[in-house]
Amino acid sequence: MNFLPHRPAAPGRPKDPEKRAAILEAAMRLFPERGYDGVSMDVIAQAAGVSKLTVYSHFEDKESLFAAAVTTCCEDLLPHGVFEPVTGQAVREALTTIGRSFTDLIMDERAIKLHQIMVAQAGQKPRLTDIFYAAGPKRTLDEMESFLRQAQATGALEVANPAHAAAHFFCLLKGIRHMSVLVGKSPLPTAAERQEHIAEVVDIFLKAFAPTARSGGAR
Repeated sequence: MNFLPHRPAAPGRPKDPEKRAAILEAAMRLFPERGYDGVSMDVIAQAAGVSKLTVYSHFEDKESLFAAAVTTCCEDLLPHGVFEPVTGQAVREALTTIGRSFTDLIMDERAIKLHQIMVAQAGQKPRLTDIFYAAGPKRTLDEMESFLRQAQATGALEVANPAHAAAHFFCLLKGIRHMSVLVGKSPLPTAAERQEHIAEVVDIFLKAFAPTARSGGAR
């Protein structure tokens, strides 16, 4: 479902990509710091060093800017290319790369704060939470499902339900630590802790979905 209807660009001078990047950078910093309601288009314009008119020339409204900020934050740490198969790459290595990028994303301080904001907004602003889910979690699940379908097609994995398996993989990666960090009970995991946890999750996942007809396919 597309929550942000596309509108054709208005005629005029080409938009400046550097100004758009500055607006997005300001939005990605301010939304986690102040919350959705604590940020206005005026504040973002001032932080980005552009006029309010320039902000609106790139983004229709605050909701579309918020969606773009969430999407950009996700793509910075978990880019599309992570889910693209690499010739000759073992499925274990591919899963480890995805796991590392996903863990870096969910344990990023900006992402933690945005998640906390969405939990606080739940039930109050359903459209906002829909935008957040579509731009972040759903996009990630869809990418992983596509990766697993390709792994199934090549025989690297045996995955009867790629959508369910994608959700299982990310839930395993989150574990209890992510919830503990969200509620302020635990600090962010160290690099060593992340690496150990990712390796354990990949082992569990491969044991569950390793191909039975081919030996060594998931190694």
